[in-house]
This record gives sequence, structure tokens and C-alpha cells, in this order.
Amino acid sequence: MKFLEEGLVKVGAKAADAEDAIKQAGVLLADAETVEDVYIDAMVQSFQENGPYFVLAPHIAIPHARPEDGVKEASVSLLQLKDPITFGHSSNDPVQLIFGLGASSSEEHVDLLKKLTVLLNKEENVNQLRTAASYRDIKTIIETGEGK
Repeated sequence: MKFLEEGLVKVGAKAADAEDAIKQAGVLLADAETVEDVYIDAMVQSFQENGPYFVLAPHIAIPHARPEDGVKEASVSLLQLKDPITFGHSSNDPVQLIFGLGASSSEEHVDLLKKLTVLLNKEENVNQLRTAASYRDIKTIIETGEGK
């Protein structure tokens, strides 16, 4: 399992729209070789077909696709946007933190969501992730946010 490792995090990114942000979060997963390139298209297609259901909290989106869409290894990426963008969610827009999630089974999906929940359950962690200036800042938040 790869969870927000250095190669899976991009700080201060820019995205033209929600689809662009989803693609960038997916590219981080593909570049780490945890998903196949087709997984990125499946993430975008899921958004097009199902809308922004994965915008789970203010400022936070967790786009994903199905395990059979090309997941090689469980992983989570983070695209932190310099400027938040609209995903079309009625109450949680604008989004600034996009966590790309790839899981090869339902159990892995739940495990990754549990790890994210522990991290994002504290508003202070979310605010710090939104204003982090480097991967080092993100790593510190992750380590303290997980209780390490």
C-alpha cells in the first residue's frame, strides 16, 4: 500500500476544471505505477456519469474508479490546488484537496478510506493540508495526523 508518499503528492498545482484535477490526481497514481493509464480515464468517466458524489467534505474530493479498471496496488495520491475549483457539489465546493484513490478490492478501499478519515477528521489537519507549501509539510501533517 502506498499512502501519500512523496511521488504521490503534488503541492500548489493548478487545474482548469474538475476533470483536469481528477486527471492530475490519477497521473500521480499512474506515475507511481500503482494504476494503469486507463484507470485515469475511468476516474473521469465516473465523474461524468455519476457527478461529484466523491466530494465528501468541504474542500475535499476523493475520486476513484473500480478495481477492475486498472488498479495494480492500493494507493492514495494528493493534488493540492493553489486555487480551489468547483466540482458542482451543492455544499462542499470549492475543492482544494483531491485525493486520488486506487484499491484492488473492497477491503483495500475501506482500509484506504479509514486512513484518510483519521487524517481528515480533524479540521486543523485539513486546514494545514490546504496551506502546506511543500511535501515536507504534508508529511509532517500525515505523521502527526495519524498519531505517529
